[in-house]
Amino acid sequence: MGVDTYVERARTRVRTEREALDAKRAAFEQFNRRVRSVSTDPTPAASTSATAVTGTERRVRSADDARCRDVRQAFEETVRPHSLDDVEGSGDESLLETVRSELTESIALALSPATDASFSPQLKRTVVAETTARRNEVVALEAALSREAAHLSDAADAVDAVTERIVDLDETPLTALGFEALEARHETLDELRSRCADLARRRQEFLTGTTNNGVEAGVSHRQLPPYLYRDFPVDHPVLSTVATLEATCDDCQRTVRRHLVRRV
Repeated sequence: MGVDTYVERARTRVRTEREALDAKRAAFEQFNRRVRSVSTDPTPAASTSATAVTGTERRVRSADDARCRDVRQAFEETVRPHSLDDVEGSGDESLLETVRSELTESIALALSPATDASFSPQLKRTVVAETTARRNEVVALEAALSREAAHLSDAADAVDAVTERIVDLDETPLTALGFEALEARHETLDELRSRCADLARRRQEFLTGTTNNGVEAGVSHRQLPPYLYRDFPVDHPVLSTVATLEATCDDCQRTVRRHLVRRV
């Protein structure tokens, strides 16, 4: 008897995503260090000006402040490759579009060569703060995926146990069983269905939970299936697998009942 299961495929997907998140977190941390190392000391040829993005800043006469260019380059070399990996078909996205999607529109505008803005202390603080916030979000997501991996491991064990028991039962044809043995088979299938119901209940409880990274960021577990399994043929690998197992047990029980009726 074959039972379709998506749990192992889900475990592989989670492992892959955890590796990608680990690399992305490291990229944000590296970018943060490089931004912190960029000086905000005023240049001799600077004059005071105000912008709507960062408050009072020094506008350098150069059309492309070298320090903003350094920050853009740091972003391109650290965060951007991992951002483009997140979205299929994002390879044509410009650097500043990626800055906007990963940080904020105001930061992308302030770092743009077209704005002729200098890298002021306020802009630096803004970039560092937003980068830290994004890093914390990644850490929270990593923690959520760690819990998802543990839950999938438990689910895989439960699915394997039920599947193996069904296979064992299937090895003895019903025609070889007497009335009492058929009743016992029916009761065993009842117990397996109870296991399936328990696994489904635990999965639903998990999905109603949240993983928090202190007070800085949190991830609702309801967000995990569409994020992780959007390319799967089913929306919920565990619940779909459990439903298949439960339906298999139900079919087996109906067959057992038909044999019981014949023996009355």
